[in-house]
This record gives sequence, structure tokens and C-alpha cells, in this order.
Amino acid sequence: MIRLSENSKQNLWIYLTATLFVIINGLLVYKEVYIFNLLPFVLLLLLLAFLALDKLFLVIVFLTPLSVPLAEIVPGLPVNLYLPTEPLLFGAMILFVFKLGYEKQVDRKIFTHPVSLAIYFNLIWIFITSVTSTLPIVSFKFFIARLWFVTGYFFLAAYCFKKPENIKWFFKAYLAGLSLVIIYTLINHSRFGLFNQEAAHSAVHPFYNDHTAYGAAIAMYIPVVIAFLFSLSRKGSTYKIQWAFLLLFLSFAMIFSYTRAGWISLAGAFVVYLLIKLRVRFYLLIVVIGMLIAAGYMFRSNILMELEKNRQDSSADLAEHVQSISNITSDASNLERINRWESALRMFNEKPVLGWGPGTYMFLYAPFQRSTEKTIISTNFGDLGNAHSEYIGPLAESGVLGTISFLLIVLTTISTGIRVWHKLKGTWTGSLALGVFIGLTTYFIHGMMNNFLDTDKASAPFWGFMAVLVVLDIYGKGAGEKPCR
Repeated sequence: MIRLSENSKQNLWIYLTATLFVIINGLLVYKEVYIFNLLPFVLLLLLLAFLALDKLFLVIVFLTPLSVPLAEIVPGLPVNLYLPTEPLLFGAMILFVFKLGYEKQVDRKIFTHPVSLAIYFNLIWIFITSVTSTLPIVSFKFFIARLWFVTGYFFLAAYCFKKPENIKWFFKAYLAGLSLVIIYTLINHSRFGLFNQEAAHSAVHPFYNDHTAYGAAIAMYIPVVIAFLFSLSRKGSTYKIQWAFLLLFLSFAMIFSYTRAGWISLAGAFVVYLLIKLRVRFYLLIVVIGMLIAAGYMFRSNILMELEKNRQDSSADLAEHVQSISNITSDASNLERINRWESALRMFNEKPVLGWGPGTYMFLYAPFQRSTEKTIISTNFGDLGNAHSEYIGPLAESGVLGTISFLLIVLTTISTGIRVWHKLKGTWTGSLALGVFIGLTTYFIHGMMNNFLDTDKASAPFWGFMAVLVVLDIYGKGAGEKPCR
């Protein structure tokens, strides 16, 4: 009688399983059913999830720019997800929470940081206003998506960033995926013969639903790449040339994204950089911003009269496209944005405390439009986006505390970013922290004109950059030594 050793038995099971997979998959392919081909990839992700959660996180970050809405694959579904990132994020969230409970390794410093506390307040208020929502199903979908974005891209990220090397890989992973999208987009541009403004809208599909979201992501990473480039004095020239090329590549993509809000955000972020370099204190910075907002409100009539003199529409010509930024007389995009803001403010006036419900704006704003404010691109069907503002949108959807809770996240992050830079100034980590903070600032500014935090594309850098600043604030130069496993 032949007796098999334990190793032989294990090998036999492996061979039998592999053979069975090949047979079943072969039959399915013959029937033109290809879904079983994904099984090895799924098994690899499960292995990463249990053995190296930080590696799974980095895979998700790489895939984020490359994710595609489910609606692009199967049109007409009532639920839309970004594949494959959102299912992976949901699974990572469940596993992360389970590991925290099972291993009892909760890092109180991360979970009690001011930025984390501000995030809790925002999430709790979104949950409360989802309960009171006029469209509860829509609102709870919004809440669940925000929950796994924050858990995955902020809390899981912060735990993984305790291993310093993962901070660098986080930036590299997203940039690698984004670079592939940029190449794809530029190829699409070239198919039109010219790199024109009209092509920018469709060239990013299906990876980005809008060229402005694409531009916002690029704008956030340009300061980070600059930080890598000018902080690598000890690295070889070849390494610096690679980052210099990447900076030129992103700059070229930024220009031909034709994203005016993105250009404004970079210009505004540069001003913030100068203020930080001039050592303007945080509270003075807030006072200056408040005074500018107050002055803008007091002299709004004069400002509007001046802006109405500009009749340059958006154009394929870059100079004319820049000039069209301040055109609120005939530029349809600018006028539609104002129409959305005015509608959101009217919705807020009706429900100032609890709002209409998170994620409901696009379904409910149509009756709040005025015929005199509508444009040629206005719609009553909620199919062309939301309130176009991270600050005004929550007013309509979650009331005054919705906007206040988001502003608290912004303010605590600004305070943390400036503190980290002063603490680590003169070091490579300090330069990286400044680049991350300026990158976040581009979105704080961009958020005045658009809102993309309901997508994985913007959520990954937005919450991930915050996690970097929080970890650097807590652990300083070392950023901890324990790997996330």
C-alpha cells in the first residue's frame, strides 16, 4: 500500500485543485463566460488582505485612478459603484475593523487627533441628516460610501503610514495609476487632431466622469512631486531627472485638462505657500481670509459689475480660456455654476437645520431654479452633477452644521499642516509635509467651485493626504516603526 507523506498530500490537493480550475474555466470560456478568470486575482487580494493589509491598501490606491463606474459597464442599474476600488474598499474596511477588535491594537493618538475628531463630527451629522432625509435610501447610500472612503483612505492609511516607507509608496502608487490615465487621455486628445478644449470633456472617459475631477487630482499631486524633486539632494541625478520628468508630464496634462478651477487652485495654493514661507501665523491667515470674504460680500455689486464686462467664453485657445474664468455674463459653465449655487442656497433657506438629506441635491434642486438664471446646459433631471461646491452643497443637504462640520475638517487640517511643517522644517520629511499640505490646499480652493468627494478619485488623495499629516504630526520624523500587517 502506497503511503503519502504530508507534503505529498498537500501537493496532491494543489494539483487536483489547479486541474479542476482549468477544467471548469475551460468549459466556461467555451460557453463565453469569462468571469471565472478573475478567481486567481481575487484569491491574491484575499491573501494580501489577511497577510499584508498595507499591500492591499497600496493596490487599491494604484487602482483608484483606473476604476470605472459600474454604470459604464451595465447601464441602467439603480446602484452605481466604482470598480474594482469600492468593493475592495468595503472589504478592507470590514477586515480593518475586525483586526482592530481582534488584535486590540487601537492607536488612540490617531483616533483622538483633532482631524479625526472633526471627521467623526462630520460623519455623525451626515448619519443624523440621513435619518431625517427626504430621500433616505439616497442619503444612506451617500453615508455608506463616505464611511468606507474615510475608513479606507484615512484611518487604514494612517495605520499603514506608521511604516514610513508606505507613505512614499502611497504617492507612487496613485501617481502610477494616474500616469496611465494621463497617457490614455492624451492619446484620446490626439485622435481629435488638436489638443482642444472640447476634446478635454470626453478624453478622460471612462476613468473620470468629468475633466474637472481629472484636473483636480493632477493639481493635488503637483506640489507633492515638487517636494520630492527638491528634497532629494542626497539622491543621484537619475532619480531627480525622473521626478523632474514627472513634474513636466503632470504640468502638460494639467494645461491640456482645460480645467480652469484646477488652474485657479494651483495659483491660490502658491499664494498660501508664499504666506507660509513668510511665516504668517495661522490665526492671521484665517483673519485675512475672513476679511477678504467679508469685503467680497460688501462690495459684491461692484465686483459683479466689473465681471459682467468680460464676455470671453471658454475656448480652445489657452489665453482665451484663462480669460473666460471671470466671465459671468455669457460663459455657460460659469453661469450654470452660479445657478447651482443659488438653487442650493434657496434649498438651505427652506431647511436650514437638517437640510434635505446627504446626496439628495441633484434629485431635488430643479424646482429651486429660476428661469432667469437657467443656461443652455441647465437640466431638471439631476443628470449633470451636484451643487458644484464642497461648502455650499452641504448647506442644502445637511443644513448649517453640514458645512460647519466640513469646515472644521479643513481648519484642523490647515492647523495640523502648518504645525507639522514648523516642527519638521529643514528635514526631508518637513518638505514632504509642506508639499502634501499645499496639495490639500489646492482641493480646499477647488472645493469652492466643485465637489468630488463622493468619488474614489478625489477621496483617495484628499483623505490620504490628511492621514499623512496626522501621522507626521504624531510620530514626527520616524512616523512610527511598526508595519501595518
